[in-house]
Amino acid sequence: MDIPRFHLAFPVRDLAEARAFYGGLLGCPEGRSSDEWVDFDFRGHQIVAHLSPEEAGHRATNPVDGEDVPVRHFGVIMTLPEWEALAERLKAAGVEFVIEPQIRFKGQPGEQATMFFLDPSGNALEFKAFADDAMVFAK
Repeated sequence: MDIPRFHLAFPVRDLAEARAFYGGLLGCPEGRSSDEWVDFDFRGHQIVAHLSPEEAGHRATNPVDGEDVPVRHFGVIMTLPEWEALAERLKAAGVEFVIEPQIRFKGQPGEQATMFFLDPSGNALEFKAFADDAMVFAK
């Protein structure tokens, strides 16, 4: 079964920074662009970095399993080996984590590997993985 692709537009303070982060560090191929926005292929989904410095950045958090999770965030669910490889690549690149790579809800329904970090504009991203896909929506 094909899963529909999502589209997400978000603000950034600088398009060159966004290109280096999403295209370089995260390896997202660039699509169309203008002087005001850039499309990226975010693991098969379309994300668009829009130049809007005054709107960029995360501001609020909510407590989740003992951590302060950025309220506004986006990301993808990966396989566990992909997640582990990305965590190592980000650590090697010196990325500062908002929430260090860890296992959340250990031993509970929904157990997941998760990590949070910010792009150069302060937008929060979460990348996660489940050992068992049945746990993605487990209660």
